[in-house]
Amino acid sequence: MSTCYANPNPTFLPAMRLISSITNDYPALVTTTFNHGYTTGLIVRLHIPTICGMQEIKDLPLTITVTDVDTFTVDVDTTRFGAFAIPVVPVPVWADTCAQVIPIGEDNSMLTEATRNVLP
Repeated sequence: MSTCYANPNPTFLPAMRLISSITNDYPALVTTTFNHGYTTGLIVRLHIPTICGMQEIKDLPLTITVTDVDTFTVDVDTTRFGAFAIPVVPVPVWADTCAQVIPIGEDNSMLTEATRNVLP
């Protein structure tokens, strides 16, 4: 297993977060490793390394609905997708094993997160 890190207090928001699980469900529930700080309507893409499975959802632009401080849903039916799993066996150090949520935009009618992208 590789070591993955996400800064819990980054300068620019919304920030990248690490994924700990994705359900095979409709809608799919994504859980992050700690508080994501996202708002409903944020558009993200999920970077899913091949070793973690669920390649069908990889890199799609997805609008999220926040359900808790560390979970959100995406309007995708993943019931027939491959299972998502973080590797627990040792993997080569060069292997990409860090599944990430990467914010790429937001619903134009909201634009709540865009105003927070300022340097201190």
